[in-house]
Amino acid sequence: MGDDSPARQDSPGPPGRPDPPGRVRLTAAATRRAVAEIAARADLDDAGAVLVKRTVNAVYRLPRAGAIVRITGSAAMTHRVAKVVRVAGWLADRRAPAVRLMPGVPAPIAAGGFVATIWVDATPTGTSPAGPAPRTGDLAVLLHALHALDPPRPPLPRWDPLDDVRRRLSDAQALPDADRRFLERMTDHLAAALGTIRYALPTVVVHGDAHLGNLIRAADGRILMCDFDATSVGPAEWDLVPVAVGRARFGHDPQAHRDLAREYGFDVTAWEGFTVLRAVRELKLVTSVLPVLASNASVAAQFRTRIDSLRHRDGDARWSPYR
Repeated sequence: MGDDSPARQDSPGPPGRPDPPGRVRLTAAATRRAVAEIAARADLDDAGAVLVKRTVNAVYRLPRAGAIVRITGSAAMTHRVAKVVRVAGWLADRRAPAVRLMPGVPAPIAAGGFVATIWVDATPTGTSPAGPAPRTGDLAVLLHALHALDPPRPPLPRWDPLDDVRRRLSDAQALPDADRRFLERMTDHLAAALGTIRYALPTVVVHGDAHLGNLIRAADGRILMCDFDATSVGPAEWDLVPVAVGRARFGHDPQAHRDLAREYGFDVTAWEGFTVLRAVRELKLVTSVLPVLASNASVAAQFRTRIDSLRHRDGDARWSPYR
């Protein structure tokens, strides 16, 4: 999970606990070295590689290879990469509108202390998207299609939205003890609250992080889903929450949520379980950057804004994307 945002250079962050020997953090220099090694192993040209973003993950475009390299940002989250590869293959087999892994290269691939995947660039350098930017009506269509698919075999993990929160807490960088205790208490509280929800929609394959930043208008005009880190089998309501939270926290156009609700046929904000799922989504948006707090000062500053608003129960505080 993460905010789509421009790449930033490394900045010194607050002091934190020392990393274990061998731990590599998601700095621009470390990821660029990893990209060179990854490209060499995959026999791809990394000349002119462009850092697209470096927040929760690091993403590089290889313009000469027509490829996107996506590097997992935390050692605690590398367990998801094999699942991502399996989901990508499952969607490709069903000709679903989704980004595709680069054929003929290893998946996943380890290099420089990181684990990465390599994808076909849907908007290669020198091309322009053939149509307007994706809208939430498009998201509703893609979610309907995804939710209608029979789950793959072997089965995907069951939905557990707090698992990544706990894992990132275990890999947190420069997290003050008071913040750690607060986040652990909130996680435990929400785990209990999740057990009380009665869902109105079916259990389906959920994307897990369904917002417009995870849609791409390809050069051929198709709209494609990307980022399958959080894909699992769970309540369909979960895929309708991110747009609603985007309106509340990031000031996104309210019409975007209304369009999603109308086109999907369900307004998640009018459902009794929304308050809990909103709180879970917000906790995930706060904790997603815990492993990179000390290596990105601007991320650390926005983290402080977000966690303070949770601590003070300020549901109206506006957040900015992590950059």
